[in-house]
Amino acid sequence: MNATIPAHELQQLIASGSVSLIDVLLPEDFACRHIAGAGNACVYEMVFLERIAECVPDPDRAVVVYDDSGTTLAARTAKEKLERAGYRNVAILEGGMQAWQAAGFEVESSAPVPPAAMVRDGVYRVDAEKSSVEWIGRNINNRHHGRIAISVGECVMENGRPLSGRFVLDMNTITNLDLQDEGWRSMLLRHLKSEDFFDVERYPTAAFELRGVTVIDGATPGTPNLEITGSLTIKETARSIRFPAMVAPLEDGTLKAHAAFDLDRTLWSVSYGSGKLYERLGMHLVNDLISVELFIVARKAI
Repeated sequence: MNATIPAHELQQLIASGSVSLIDVLLPEDFACRHIAGAGNACVYEMVFLERIAECVPDPDRAVVVYDDSGTTLAARTAKEKLERAGYRNVAILEGGMQAWQAAGFEVESSAPVPPAAMVRDGVYRVDAEKSSVEWIGRNINNRHHGRIAISVGECVMENGRPLSGRFVLDMNTITNLDLQDEGWRSMLLRHLKSEDFFDVERYPTAAFELRGVTVIDGATPGTPNLEITGSLTIKETARSIRFPAMVAPLEDGTLKAHAAFDLDRTLWSVSYGSGKLYERLGMHLVNDLISVELFIVARKAI
């Protein structure tokens, strides 16, 4: 066979019984829709080749693999894996399942196609237990990382995107996750909570006010789809910030968001160890930038 095969030629091979057909996408997608007579071996799973061996034990048999659209690497990757494993006659269905259906050929289904996840307009409240704010601080020799709890947060969604929102961090909950020695960990946390850094006794909370979003054109799954703008207040100093984020609905109506970005802590008077504010720091030099990573889970208010 050639490296690719059009739908009408594949139909002839299936009718002659001379080919094994493999759907390389997720089992749940296979259950919803697949070419009649195809087997399923998901190319994204570590057990892909084991599934292939179950479906096609003879490496000399002709095999055609297909994905949904034929425009991504899914079927191509499956073909490469099969050839590395010793399969000698592997082709890709041109245009995937979509081309097969467009040609009017038969498909099978054992489960209904689930509706696309939608974002309903309204107020969404943050699930504090399932959400987290993670931080990383560094110097030239080392780094530390930890978490800060979200005490309360909510976001107003309109037309599928955030319109406004407010999120409050409890600075007393700052933790460290990398130091195993309790003495060193306690010392670091005392320092972070002191006036050298966040002065938690005087400023027990930090807050972010979401002011607007811009859609990122051409965003694909797994990349930021929105640019968030707003005001971050730390130690009673408010500064405008902007960062990319991924926001996506789940089938149960839950809203999830993820973002990762850097902040110059000195803009909020978190000054300890800054080389642009102090001299001859030696071992006390600390990078100005702090890395922040957000994992947000929110549910629509009743």
